[in-house]
Amino acid sequence: MSAVNPVTNLTGHESPPGRRAVMCRDEQVWLHGRRLARHDLAIPTSSKEQNLNAAAVVPAAGRGERLGPGAPKALRELGGVPLLVHAVRALTRSRAVTLVVVVAPPDGVATVRSLLDSHGAGGDEGPEVRVVAGGATRQESVRLGLAALPPQIDVVLVHDAARPLVPVEVVDAVARAVHEGAMAVVPAVPLADTVKQVGPAPAPGRPEPVLGTPDRSTLRAVQTPQGFRRELLESVHKQALSEAVDATDDAGLVERFGGQVVLVPGHEEAFKVTRPLDLVLAEAVLARRRANDDF
Repeated sequence: MSAVNPVTNLTGHESPPGRRAVMCRDEQVWLHGRRLARHDLAIPTSSKEQNLNAAAVVPAAGRGERLGPGAPKALRELGGVPLLVHAVRALTRSRAVTLVVVVAPPDGVATVRSLLDSHGAGGDEGPEVRVVAGGATRQESVRLGLAALPPQIDVVLVHDAARPLVPVEVVDAVARAVHEGAMAVVPAVPLADTVKQVGPAPAPGRPEPVLGTPDRSTLRAVQTPQGFRRELLESVHKQALSEAVDATDDAGLVERFGGQVVLVPGHEEAFKVTRPLDLVLAEAVLARRRANDDF
């Protein structure tokens, strides 16, 4: 077994106070007489102390049927660990995040709580992790997650459970942009493909007519976590509820009701696991990270 280093973690960053990094490639190591699994090892965290008083809401009550039959998408496994667990860990690595609220299926709160605890993502160290019951739609689940936040939280990040590999630098950048004055922030990446605007097909099964080709340089693919001033996010959700507006994107609600949204750079590894091929790609990214001791 490699030596225990009290100063640096696996990426060379300074470890949080009181936490010791274990430099080891084995699946199990020992520290102070206690056996540690790989998920207990020091992992990349924010490189600077932050005090942004941010909380993250993770809506995880959907089934994600495009990924195929089986368990709800958030509970599908990536490298032997559920996508939801990866997503929660990604958020708790940011020192800007003080609380994570996971919004589970209404009949699955106890199951999700047990799952997080069994994988060491229950908040024993680092940010607290709460699990609350969600609703029938993503929008309702986000609203219920917001209702579970304590009053001192003023920055809220909303993150897809299906984006398990978002780097901590993206989480930090979103939280920092809100802290520095932005009301709504989304991470985004340039498009690699040309995009066509199309109209409806003249008949079922017939080709769709192309109406135009937008300038790709003005377009971005949006990721999560999206960050907001709490009062703004609560306000647009309340307005959406009163007007029976349904949306799958929180920043879209801000835009709809006249708010300003700004972008920060996202990351190619923060992609959403939606289809079986996405899961294959995520497995490859995770394998590379583990081989490089980045995860």
